Amino acid sequence: MFDPRDPAFLADPYPEFARLRAQAPVHRHDGLGLAIAVSHAAASAVLRHRGLGRIWTDASPAEQFVSFNLLHRNSLLENEPPVHTRLRRSVSSAFGRGHVERLRPTVMRLADDLVAGIAEAGSGDLLDALAQPLPVAVISELLDVPEADRPRLVPWSNAIVKMYEYGLPEEGRVAAERAATEFVAFLRELAERRRREPGEDLITDLLRAELTEDEVVATAVLLLMAGHEATVNVIGNGVWALLRHPGQWQRLVDDPSLMPTAVEELIRFDSPLQLFERTATEDVEIAGFRVAKGEKIAALLGAAARDPEVFAEPDTLDVGRSDGTHLGFGAGIHYCIGAPLARIEIAAALSALTKRLPGLRLAAEPERRPEFVIRGLKNLPVTV
Repeated sequence: MFDPRDPAFLADPYPEFARLRAQAPVHRHDGLGLAIAVSHAAASAVLRHRGLGRIWTDASPAEQFVSFNLLHRNSLLENEPPVHTRLRRSVSSAFGRGHVERLRPTVMRLADDLVAGIAEAGSGDLLDALAQPLPVAVISELLDVPEADRPRLVPWSNAIVKMYEYGLPEEGRVAAERAATEFVAFLRELAERRRREPGEDLITDLLRAELTEDEVVATAVLLLMAGHEATVNVIGNGVWALLRHPGQWQRLVDDPSLMPTAVEELIRFDSPLQLFERTATEDVEIAGFRVAKGEKIAALLGAAARDPEVFAEPDTLDVGRSDGTHLGFGAGIHYCIGAPLARIEIAAALSALTKRLPGLRLAAEPERRPEFVIRGLKNLPVTV
């Protein structure tokens, strides 16, 4: 069974996923301490089965992770009905006030400005120049975070999401709690300001939806972490894939109408989130594999995305692909509520790059982040 810390596996996990899929749709991974669903059908069943839920267990010792646990205990992502139903209804209502469409022109302008900076410089790190700043700027606009405070958001998010990896060393756990504490304090102050002076932002709408303060804070953090981390890595992984497949890059340059399918294909081809856990609330069977009540099983999204039963030639990048449906935004009641905004951001970044920098190419091989669950690059050196 694969070692999630093995650099060779992290560089290209997909051959190992194919080997596992050929053996069985679900396996026990003793190193991770849970079962893993590797076929598309089994992973989809894990995400949709009502006997499998997101059952939050506080990080321990609890007194050491007060803020980290507060964020997750009150999160839409870490709750099941009826709490999940109430939270999702309130958050959906707030999103439904037109925030996504309101931000569309802002997203396009931001992407154009950032790509103009790359064009002017002639070369650079695409992560630093575009993939990182775009989603954090968009989330900041959504929440109306003051300009001076925006540089603090990415380090907080990066530190907190490290807790989702397996075998995180103690210093990483300490850094995650410190970041969570600072983030919670910042958002409490921002929420209090919005109570006194309501605006046209999502925090104001969440407060109107009668969420508790802890739920408002947890929702804002979730939107930043999920929206930022995933979008950064789709843009980074996706542009790297396109530049390694110059024929597909040229197709997108020549035919902008392929943008919607290209966005979905890049999410599928190198999934930014590789694994998503569920806990059995009753005895469950997934593809003939029994998961006893209280045990965990994970949908291995990267493996599901390369399943030949769903995707023709799944190891081939095809920006015009129309077969199959990837699970990159999840499925069932926990389907990503920010998916429409993420799609706009990814499309805006790709559109700006293909229009302004059609000759974009790799300047050097990028470095990969040494994590498995959240799959991304440390850098992406490019030249125009």
